[in-house]
Amino acid sequence: MSAMEQDAASGADTDILLQPYTLNDKLTFKNRVVMAPMTRCVNDDDLAPTPAMVEYYAKRANAGMIVSEAIIVHPRAQGYPNVPGIFTDKQIEGWRKVVDAVHANGGIIFAQLWHTGRIATAAFIPGGEAPLAPSALRAPGRVRRAEGEVPHDLPDEMTIEQIHEMAEIYAQAAENAMKAGFDGVEIHGANGYLIDQFLHYDPNRRTDEYGGTPENMARFCLEVVDAVCKRVDSELVGLRLSPAGYAQMEEDERDGEVFKYLLPELDKRNLAYVHGSIFVDQVTYDYLDGERITGFIRKYYKGNTIGVGSYTPETAAPLIDNTFDMIAIGRLYLTNADLVGKLERGEELNPIDDAATLNPE
Repeated sequence: MSAMEQDAASGADTDILLQPYTLNDKLTFKNRVVMAPMTRCVNDDDLAPTPAMVEYYAKRANAGMIVSEAIIVHPRAQGYPNVPGIFTDKQIEGWRKVVDAVHANGGIIFAQLWHTGRIATAAFIPGGEAPLAPSALRAPGRVRRAEGEVPHDLPDEMTIEQIHEMAEIYAQAAENAMKAGFDGVEIHGANGYLIDQFLHYDPNRRTDEYGGTPENMARFCLEVVDAVCKRVDSELVGLRLSPAGYAQMEEDERDGEVFKYLLPELDKRNLAYVHGSIFVDQVTYDYLDGERITGFIRKYYKGNTIGVGSYTPETAAPLIDNTFDMIAIGRLYLTNADLVGKLERGEELNPIDDAATLNPE
């Protein structure tokens, strides 16, 4: 969105965000505001939610839907300290307490399922195994949240057998999430993590059936989606994607063709939604037909869409229905636990404060 468009939107009526939205036969949201997933690294040392997290999510239950912070699906998926998992009984029970508290306050919550791929760190992996990735290529930059300039570990290139096993690992994690009481699951296919690594040419240099062409590069993502949908009703399964944005990888103009193939394929699977992922959705890309990420997704995917990208309620409202059906808001939710309530009452929102990441309202 240009500065002129932002100025025009600054006085926009946000009432449309407060209207109910029927996602499908299974779910109706009480409003169009989604609390975006935000990794905060505050779980216990067993990667299970804490009592403070129960309170944190319960206070935000008036969102149309909450998407949980990213939850790793396997011990070899971990790239950051104290992130949550959903592969042990303790973790499942910890999430059950979170979900029960959200439901008690009338909320809806999806679990975001996550594997960091080559961003995983051997220091967190039992036995110090190397991370897994589509190709044996070290991620650029340093390990985030590590002290000093710590480079990423060199990953192992996944075998065909490991790729097939990984789809089932996601499916088991989805089943575990539903066992914990979540209303649905969102597969994290964005931000330079494992599924996204298969979808982009820079980290995916494979020459077999999982690389080299749009159809091959989309194969793993679709296999994960299909495996999850065998365990969970497809209408309760969402997917987050970042066709551009380039977290932890280099840009390649061929990537647009991968998503032009993938998005119509997803349309055939009757998913709950596709959720865009980019920090600032105000940049257009020539190889995405000159569109921003959210507009590009809408062009090629005809189902429900969730927009995201540093939007405020005022800048998002004019784009509802035309560009996306719901808007995901992240950092504003850290400083405005009652964000929807404030919109309903016409109250001014507290500004974003990066310090609130660890100490939210």
